[in-house]
Amino acid sequence: MNREAWDLESERQFDDSEQSELSSYLDENVEGAIAPVLQPVQIHYQVAMPQPESHLFEVTLHLNGWQAGTALNLKMPVWTPGSYLIREYARHLQNFSASSPAEAPLPWHKVGKNHWKISPQGNTALTIRYQIYANELSVRTNHLDSSHGYFNGTALFFYIPGYEQHSIQLEIIPPKPDWQVTTTLPAIAEATNTFEAIDFDTLVDSPFEIGKHQLFEFEALGKPHQLAVWREGNLESDRLISDIQRIIQVEANLFGGLPYDRYLFLLHLSSHGFGGLEHKNSCSLIYQRFGFRNKDKYDRFIQLVAHEFFHLWNVKRIRPKALEVFDYEQENYTPSLWFSEGTTSYYDLIIPYRAGIYDIRTYLNALSKEVSRFLTTPGRLVQPLAESSFDAWVKLYRQDANSPNNQMSYYLKGEMVSLLLDLLIRSRHSNKRSFDDVLRLLWEQFGKPEIGFTPEQLQHTIETVAGTDLSDFFQRTLNTTEELPFDQYLEPFGMRLLLDRDDSLPVLGLTLKTEHGREMIKFVESGSPAQQVGIDAGDELLAINGIRVSADQLGDRLRDYQSGDPLQVAWFHQDELHQAALTLAEPRPTRFQLIPCDRPTRKQEQLFHGWLGVSLGEIM
Repeated sequence: MNREAWDLESERQFDDSEQSELSSYLDENVEGAIAPVLQPVQIHYQVAMPQPESHLFEVTLHLNGWQAGTALNLKMPVWTPGSYLIREYARHLQNFSASSPAEAPLPWHKVGKNHWKISPQGNTALTIRYQIYANELSVRTNHLDSSHGYFNGTALFFYIPGYEQHSIQLEIIPPKPDWQVTTTLPAIAEATNTFEAIDFDTLVDSPFEIGKHQLFEFEALGKPHQLAVWREGNLESDRLISDIQRIIQVEANLFGGLPYDRYLFLLHLSSHGFGGLEHKNSCSLIYQRFGFRNKDKYDRFIQLVAHEFFHLWNVKRIRPKALEVFDYEQENYTPSLWFSEGTTSYYDLIIPYRAGIYDIRTYLNALSKEVSRFLTTPGRLVQPLAESSFDAWVKLYRQDANSPNNQMSYYLKGEMVSLLLDLLIRSRHSNKRSFDDVLRLLWEQFGKPEIGFTPEQLQHTIETVAGTDLSDFFQRTLNTTEELPFDQYLEPFGMRLLLDRDDSLPVLGLTLKTEHGREMIKFVESGSPAQQVGIDAGDELLAINGIRVSADQLGDRLRDYQSGDPLQVAWFHQDELHQAALTLAEPRPTRFQLIPCDRPTRKQEQLFHGWLGVSLGEIM
């Protein structure tokens, strides 16, 4: 028996769950079974915002050609690709309704937290209406107010199970005639503010900015680009666009060209925000509105741009097998985010240097800060890198007072491991190979055809370029918490890590912050003197040796003591006064600096020059 033997008309009358069970049975048990043929359906979304001050997007879904006897299932994604946390976007939905072409209400009910089921009652044309509350300004959510509307499709639209590959039309109705619509979706000719997505993945991978934002047009490598900027700040558009063009050039040279027809940089300026989210043909960025004149802050923004743009290759096209086909309903687990995010973080520092946006000293200082951040995170000795990637869904985006003690960011340690791999490959092949070659090989094998890689395939590709078995390296760096041997990999390049003890203090083991006139303890290091006497995050520190202390005084106060000295501490735990004597621990380095070795050899000089294009003498 095969699928053709079934009565298709009778099959259409089944409940959708019965259809699903039947399809699964056939796929598993009937030789030659094929996927059911779906009836063509026209899917048209309309997004309006008649009262933007209410923060409510009004969404209308029009379906034409639906099977009159088949229940309609609608599901809202629970997460956004690129941001690995279940965010429960359905929580922002309200005033759901379904109706026929004659506006007769259709019965519906909720099946699950993000699952609505509608009975068509014999209709082939259905209209679904709902509102989405949008008042969270981030790159992964929605924001609507009197100045603009911004949305990500995962946080706004339903998908129809089984119809994810169908094309979707989307019409935007701005609240005012002077509001413009910016997105990378292609516009439909002769239809105002109407766009088409070839499938659901493309729809939700194309953020929209609607309002009176500034829109700058420029070219890079012969292709059109846009920079959309919402709100005012001290950004110098000419300088920024010039630097973005440099980043595009360097990254395109690395991978051998640009894999898109046009690209959009979407920038939101806020009082203190920082972040980015990659998309296939665009990226969303959020940054401090007055953070562009200070050199360090500007460099940090440029690194953010380099990071998100790099993702159009690494993650959006070169991606783990677990993310090859997105499951929008649940976690998509992979141990390989160390590469997807960590390698991207390694390159976001060096790309601006290669582009000539900052010099060698700036690059090495930035890399030194990353190494310092890694080596002063207690969680590096608790959580292995592969586990950090796998547990992103429950840990990285849910930071608490104990997170620095038991977590290691796959961004940060992945960056460190990528550094070591780059140095390993370069030293073995005298700079004739590097991690750049790993990326190019992955691009050819997995990125261009958009085939997900397994952890084993990733390791094999790196080993192919390195020309050696790296099983022990990957076991140690991904699956254990052994310290990374930085000096071992830096030494061939005439570099080493300097432990900066100039400002080392005896260790109390807590982080203090002044909040509303109170000295609040934000973090207590595991095993520290503070933890041993019962001090906890959320407590209020009152005094050291009977004298009041504040966050800005704590360092100076500790300079008056040495390790082994007793200290009397007073604090509030909840509303109870506590006092205890503790013993300060040994100082430890808080900063690490990459510096040249003493009297580097000619071979070291050559390797360093091949890595960074300057001589060791230029940084001495």
